[in-house]
Amino acid sequence: MNTRINDDRQQIDHRTCVSICDAIGERLQQRMRPETELSPRLRELVEEFRRRDNELH
Repeated sequence: MNTRINDDRQQIDHRTCVSICDAIGERLQQRMRPETELSPRLRELVEEFRRRDNELH
């Protein structure tokens, strides 16, 4: 996949960022079965996300 990075990117505000993250989280919850076991690496990343999220709040 070719991805071009544009140096003229516009930054999004915090409220929009939170909305996007919430929407992604909701879709992940809908698509992942409760019995699905996370890989150790994915579990590690989720825990890191939780730690950082708690630091911000």
